[in-house]
Amino acid sequence: MKRYSLKILATLTLAQAMPAVAQDLRVMTFNVRYPNPDDGPNVWAKRRDVFVKTVRAANPDVIGTQELFQSQGRDVVRALPEFRWFGRDRFGGHSTEHMGIFYRTDHLRLVSQGDFWLSETPEAPGSMAWGATLPRMVTWGIFATRGTKPYRFLMIDTHFANRDVEDEEARRRSADLIAARLPMLAKGLPIVLTGDFNATPDSEAHRRLAAVLTDVWATSPTKTGPEGTFHDFTGKPQAMIDYIMVRGFAPVSAAVLTDHAGDRYPSDHFPIVAVLRRKD
Repeated sequence: MKRYSLKILATLTLAQAMPAVAQDLRVMTFNVRYPNPDDGPNVWAKRRDVFVKTVRAANPDVIGTQELFQSQGRDVVRALPEFRWFGRDRFGGHSTEHMGIFYRTDHLRLVSQGDFWLSETPEAPGSMAWGATLPRMVTWGIFATRGTKPYRFLMIDTHFANRDVEDEEARRRSADLIAARLPMLAKGLPIVLTGDFNATPDSEAHRRLAAVLTDVWATSPTKTGPEGTFHDFTGKPQAMIDYIMVRGFAPVSAAVLTDHAGDRYPSDHFPIVAVLRRKD
């Protein structure tokens, strides 16, 4: 059995203790880091257990992931059978990275699902545009909550192009495309967007989406954790590039989770978990 430091246990307990009431929604965004065999001590097989423990302790209803391989998704649902996940990879199959959405089947019912690509031909799997070097995409789902007062909401998950300067236009246009498609997808439902924007809060891509959605971390009345998510397996955050954005929900609390076991982190990104309350 692995030993966890007191600091880690305190972080896990904090995530569990974030205030919530019935019908509140617990959302997580998590870039899982694909299973790169060249990651040395941080290969997936060595961090899989702490990844699962982090998710279990945070206890989300729904998770938007980035860089997820099908094998990683299978590992997670094998360890956490209350979850299912869906999504296609960036080429429309299941051989590479997915924008996989996980959800608890005892809390949520998946009503419909789909995807589109961040390009000038969004319905074409694997399509690219605006100078991006890899296909970038969106996975979305309409969910119905279970409980005494059920409601539906749109969940949308994405991962923008990653090069600092060369991909600025691609990120901006990706944000514009998502913003333009939200009314058609949501049809008036509350919206949750999760994603790795590869961009900081002062970027144009963030501003474009913040014009139509609310950044949960920026506006939450209660926040815990560092002001950054990407840490490159060091535990020292370098930049805030991961986000939960909403419409039709009010943030109750948000936390950047720094869970780890010794020097082993679940990913090269810290996840964000938020409690959201639906607006009447």
